[in-house]
Amino acid sequence: MHRHRSHTLRHGPTRGFTLVEIMVVVVILGLLGTLVASNVVGNVAKAQQTVVKTNLTAIDRALDLFYANNGRFPASLEYLVTPDENGHSYLKQRFWPEDPWGLGYIYEPPTSGEPRPKVYTLGRDGLPGGEGEDRDLSNLDLLEGRV
Repeated sequence: MHRHRSHTLRHGPTRGFTLVEIMVVVVILGLLGTLVASNVVGNVAKAQQTVVKTNLTAIDRALDLFYANNGRFPASLEYLVTPDENGHSYLKQRFWPEDPWGLGYIYEPPTSGEPRPKVYTLGRDGLPGGEGEDRDLSNLDLLEGRV
């Protein structure tokens, strides 16, 4: 009579990932990271340009309101954030806004050649001129549809 022994199944040695499999995964992750990073950087630049356009539009409207109330444009932008005797100001903040790159907007009062004041940013590089994110952008550009 044969006795049946209960045999436990034995598995062979546990198989790990090969070097090739690991390298394929690393390459795929690198490609995905590159795609995500390029999309994020592009969106940040677009967001910064949107912030500039929004700020310049708000400042331009505040300048128009100041002009309507006073018959002239302000000598400096400080008048737009300084509360009047009733606590109201033309811009709803106590400090002058900065552009997305941490630089203050520049104000040029009207001249005989330009009847409107100019408010602008020098872009990311902080230097006159430039292309892309480094491009200067002003309220006059927005009014004339140059953006």
